[in-house]
Amino acid sequence: MGFRQSFPLAGILLAIVAFVAMLLLDVEPILSLAVLVVWVGSLVLVSGQPPEAPQTVVKESVSLDSMRDLIENSATPVLVTDKNTIAIANAAARRVMGRHMLGQDARVTFRQPEAIALLNSNRNGRAIVRGLVRRQDIWEINRQAVDEQMAVIELINQTAEADISRAHTDFVANASHELRTPLAAILGYVETLSESVDSLDSPTSKRFLNTIESEGKRLQSLISDLMSLSRVEAEKHDLPRELIALGPLVERAASDAAGPDRSQRLDLDLDRDLNVRGDRQQLEQLVRNLVDNALKYGNPDSPVKVALAVSRDKQARLSVVDEGEGISAEHVPHLTRRFYRTDPGRSRASGGTGLGLAIVKHIVERHRGRLDIESDLGKGTRVTVRLPLAESEGNDALPPGKGDKAPATPELS
Repeated sequence: MGFRQSFPLAGILLAIVAFVAMLLLDVEPILSLAVLVVWVGSLVLVSGQPPEAPQTVVKESVSLDSMRDLIENSATPVLVTDKNTIAIANAAARRVMGRHMLGQDARVTFRQPEAIALLNSNRNGRAIVRGLVRRQDIWEINRQAVDEQMAVIELINQTAEADISRAHTDFVANASHELRTPLAAILGYVETLSESVDSLDSPTSKRFLNTIESEGKRLQSLISDLMSLSRVEAEKHDLPRELIALGPLVERAASDAAGPDRSQRLDLDLDRDLNVRGDRQQLEQLVRNLVDNALKYGNPDSPVKVALAVSRDKQARLSVVDEGEGISAEHVPHLTRRFYRTDPGRSRASGGTGLGLAIVKHIVERHRGRLDIESDLGKGTRVTVRLPLAESEGNDALPPGKGDKAPATPELS
């Protein structure tokens, strides 16, 4: 083992100065030289230091117990395998897969060709498997080796992302179909009119023009509803702050929806002392959509009852009731889906876009409310919206701005 040398230049210079001073003081030259030699030699010996000992990196072995403590409380399902046998499963994994998998071969647990191929290859990687827990589930399996025997397997549920992607695809397809239908009618009638302008009589031309007008209005309504739905979805996490007197708003919006031709069918019973925090434009649209649906699909000779009162749980309860044909029970859970119609022909004939209740659902969610739909065949349909009263809100003192994320609201779709 050698020494790491650091030359003591300053000390040697000092020794030389001392040697010269001794000579000037008439000290014996031999004695002065001896002092110089001893001084310099001691400096050289002291300056020699042993080199630093090399640092030894000790690789700590990973035990199953330490892995168990590390992953137990993770929200993501995690497994630890020892030679492909499941040795550890954290709480999240046990809830998803069951306790019986402990001690089982991971290839038997997953039973999916993609997962089995990943485990057999004994490499780091990922695989996508379907139906791992439920038939329609989609899971991503990530495998990372710890050493030659142990590996960590992480399970990531991608079902929600796949459902959202599929919903967006369905929405685009449905919207394209709904837009194409009135456009095809408009273009067809315009083409017929332009080619037969001299041969068509006035009644036929007028009928074609009326059809073009009605299809154009339907197209306009569809685009308007699509824009409204997009706006509501974009703002669904923003808690509305405006203080609104709900009674006058409901009366005005219901009258607008009915118009002069159907206003005599409205039966209003409104508590005018109820205040809520909300978006005035969206709440008016909510009332118009519900009242318009009730007037369209209810019996034309029966009234539509619109009531506003305080519910038992101290919320503002708005109910719209018609006495129409009613809706079959199997259709009710799907009524708030975009473009869902129980009778497509009747809905289109009445000018419906299939988006009215979808817009209502999103408005209710944004206002932290609840939407319920009840219907009996042959008797009619009741739609009830519950909204928190302004007096009962705990966030009144907050400054205007974005609220907290909306809590989950029971959906009908």
